[in-house]
Amino acid sequence: MYKIIKKHAFNAQVILMEVEAPRIAKSAKPGQFIMLRVDEQGERIPLTIADYNAQAGTVTIIFQIVGKTTTALSNLSQGDFILDFVGPLGTSSDFEGIKNAAVIGGGLGLAIAYPQAKALHERGASVDFIAGFRNKDLIFLRDEMKSVSARSFITTDDGSAGVKGFVTDVLKSLIEKGAKYDTVIAIGPLVMMKAVSELTREYGIKTTVSLNPIMIDGTGMCGGCRVTVGGQTKFACVDGPEFDGHLVDFDEAIARSAMYKKDEAHSAKQHKCKMEGRLDV
Repeated sequence: MYKIIKKHAFNAQVILMEVEAPRIAKSAKPGQFIMLRVDEQGERIPLTIADYNAQAGTVTIIFQIVGKTTTALSNLSQGDFILDFVGPLGTSSDFEGIKNAAVIGGGLGLAIAYPQAKALHERGASVDFIAGFRNKDLIFLRDEMKSVSARSFITTDDGSAGVKGFVTDVLKSLIEKGAKYDTVIAIGPLVMMKAVSELTREYGIKTTVSLNPIMIDGTGMCGGCRVTVGGQTKFACVDGPEFDGHLVDFDEAIARSAMYKKDEAHSAKQHKCKMEGRLDV
């Protein structure tokens, strides 16, 4: 059992939890993730380690309420317990030789991009941080972004905050104005990571993306998290979750990510009805 030490809602959909997990906190590195299960009836889901404190023995996760499990997790309060919390899993980030980077977070991907930028900043690299959201109400970690970057930029689809447009618009502008990046790190929706990778390919800039496909056991045994990278089958939970964005078959990944949309929606509806005491599904 893992105790929730802190709970904070950035908005109606995005929640931060700090969880007591000393062994994980002691071993965690940027880029890794955990698998959790809320209770005995729950499914296992992966969540990226957004931050960790080895001294305090805590691990921070940030998640968006989108389905049954994240809804159940959001209903827990400070002082409650999560049944299973396993990690750190996945291969940690490789920051060797990076002096000048652009780190890009799209939507909830910002929670994963932040520890990347933080680690690079602590290693003395210059970081430009770009975060994209649908609108101003969904923005979070604004101050944290500024604290780990030389320059930070926000884009919104509707122009309600920052630059109206997409993260690729800002990235392209910075490159054309002379920014010399060793690496671009892009984390967020698959379509966003694909767009960033296509842009950086034109400029020959190394690009790393983080894939969080369907995961079940987090150890590579089930094969559910398979992705195609450079024409080869890889397993995101053990070979990743970070890969060369120029080699990822994004079209395949996007198609696979939509396979269980109807089932996920039905499961979420059943959970809601159960919580409300209704039996109409």
